[in-house]
Amino acid sequence: MNKLEHVEIEKRSVDAKKFIIYIGITCVLMMIGNQIGLGITALLGGAIQNDIANPVHNLVNNTNIWLNLILLGIMAPIFEELIFRKLLIDRTLKYGAKVSIILSAVLFALIHGNLNQFFYTLLLGGFFAYVYIKTGKVTYTIILHTIVNIMGSVVSLIFSSSLMNIQNSYSTVDLIIVIGYTLFVLIFFIIGIYGLKDFKRARFNGIKTQIPLKYPFKTMFLNYGMILFVGYFILQITAQALS
Repeated sequence: MNKLEHVEIEKRSVDAKKFIIYIGITCVLMMIGNQIGLGITALLGGAIQNDIANPVHNLVNNTNIWLNLILLGIMAPIFEELIFRKLLIDRTLKYGAKVSIILSAVLFALIHGNLNQFFYTLLLGGFFAYVYIKTGKVTYTIILHTIVNIMGSVVSLIFSSSLMNIQNSYSTVDLIIVIGYTLFVLIFFIIGIYGLKDFKRARFNGIKTQIPLKYPFKTMFLNYGMILFVGYFILQITAQALS
């Protein structure tokens, strides 16, 4: 991919307030996407009379918490953001910001390979692409991605363990963890809703479409490479759902 012509995105820093809003929006999109995924998998599970397993949930719960932190919390965000934001967007931004965001989001969601993750990774992938195009700094999206993964693969386990401990026996430490986690989620959810309210006015200043596409969807997805890519992961998601 480094041999392909790419666009240099102008780097812009964001202040602490703006980045906190980004964290809030990330939390809101993750929750919304997760609820959509849970709802659809529940409906499909009822239709086929078989519960659709969540492979990520099983992986997180059956893996050492420190391994989760290193692999899912740190390494995965770094490599995924470098591929799906830095490399991909730099080489597709010439076709327009919307094209680049859609492509980044869809490929990012598909490559996770399961229905449970598809919807929230689609939303998060689109938002991370937006942040990268706005700032030109993949570091920001790596941090946002890291927060999501650590919350899901490490903090959620600590929270669940503390919640179970409280139900069985009183512990001040467990109570602090449960209250702290709940307040964190609630505060950033409110911040995220506030941030999304003004999100419709988002603009990409200085980003120009160098090569307009007459039929963007056809150009992006109706070619042999993309048909094979999308088809493969649809089959994988279907097989996983039916297994």
